[in-house]
Amino acid sequence: MMSQRSSPGPTGRTRAFTVALTGGIGSGKSAVAELFAAHGVTVVDADVISHALTAPGGAALAPINQAFGAAVITADGALDRAALRERVFTDPQARRRLEGILHPLIRTRMQAAVAADDGPYVVLAIPLLVETGQTDMADRVLVVDAPEALCIERVGRRSGLSPEQVRRIMASQASRAERLAIADDVIENTGTRADLEPAVRRLHTRYLALAAT
Repeated sequence: MMSQRSSPGPTGRTRAFTVALTGGIGSGKSAVAELFAAHGVTVVDADVISHALTAPGGAALAPINQAFGAAVITADGALDRAALRERVFTDPQARRRLEGILHPLIRTRMQAAVAADDGPYVVLAIPLLVETGQTDMADRVLVVDAPEALCIERVGRRSGLSPEQVRRIMASQASRAERLAIADDVIENTGTRADLEPAVRRLHTRYLALAAT
């Protein structure tokens, strides 16, 4: 996936080297992102941006209301995330409509964050990297991988979702094989958070070297 996508931005400065971090639900990509941040790396998280866009007054709230109606908006004007989640998981057309609203806005904000960063490299945490076809945003793709059964167990433990509910979410995402097919680097996350630290440290050293060239 290595490319020559790093190019001069509007100020003439070459933009930071970018690493897209992705993985399926329960894979542990959030823990990996936190470990990169502990090394002083800027992490731009698509989920954090999405929550900001759909918070009261967020840029995506009005178009979502228009597309899906008052049933997905609470009495105090906030997004009813559970209602919208149920809608898009059971209706592929609704999911595509939501993605058409959110993904361009998220992409624009991520690009702005990369352009504003002055560090050697930036991690773009994009859970739906494969599904949204946004590999062009990154110079390198890092996939956090774990067996499906372990991911189901992790999600159930932290969120209380049933195995069936987790499988429904997985069915709406890219498969492990699809994610691994676009990976430049893979972290196998079958152990503890402490087990992740050496892998992240090695990749951090590698990315610093790649960014320098």
